[in-house]
Amino acid sequence: MINILRNQSRRAIALLAGLVIAAAIAGCGDSTVKLPRLPGDAVVLAFGDSLTFGTGATPDKSYPAALERRIGRKVVAAGIPGEISAAGLARLPEVLDEVQPKLLILCHGGNDMLRKLSSKQAADNIRAMVSMARSRGIEVMLLGVPSPGLLLSTADHYDEIAREMKLAYEGKVLARILSDSALKADAFHPNAEGYQRLAEVLAELLKKSGAI
Repeated sequence: MINILRNQSRRAIALLAGLVIAAAIAGCGDSTVKLPRLPGDAVVLAFGDSLTFGTGATPDKSYPAALERRIGRKVVAAGIPGEISAAGLARLPEVLDEVQPKLLILCHGGNDMLRKLSSKQAADNIRAMVSMARSRGIEVMLLGVPSPGLLLSTADHYDEIAREMKLAYEGKVLARILSDSALKADAFHPNAEGYQRLAEVLAELLKKSGAI
């Protein structure tokens, strides 16, 4: 009886190990949404609020400026501190007309959460911004913003939008940066080093997506 139990235990352990290995292999697959390659003269539009503006650092240390240096394409920064997503949605058409980007990097909705506005409405506004860009033939990359709180994690609706609309998406880096005191200027904004880290991650995602 003891031997039987031992054999059953070994088989159970082997099965569990196999499941773990299979899950690890599955997790190694590259699920990055592919983007068309950006020509050398392409313009990238970074659109959002204070995180795009670069609050917490000088303009040349913002993430759009750092990203431009990394990818060899012009990156236009169009961030307005304090802007909520409804105002961003209203502002976006004029900016798209002026900039004529090939790619939009969208980082918006943080101020909606800070003001405790409807998360559903913020999500709908972000969806509308994505749809607006796509209707003009502009590719979109979404950047998730963490919910305010002691333990930062990206608000759920960003992941939902990315899956639903099949977007190139980075949903972890801002929460990680803002959880590290060495990388942030205040509770809500990275410092120069934090924006540099953000630009590094976005540049790597653009490479994986095939955009650069």
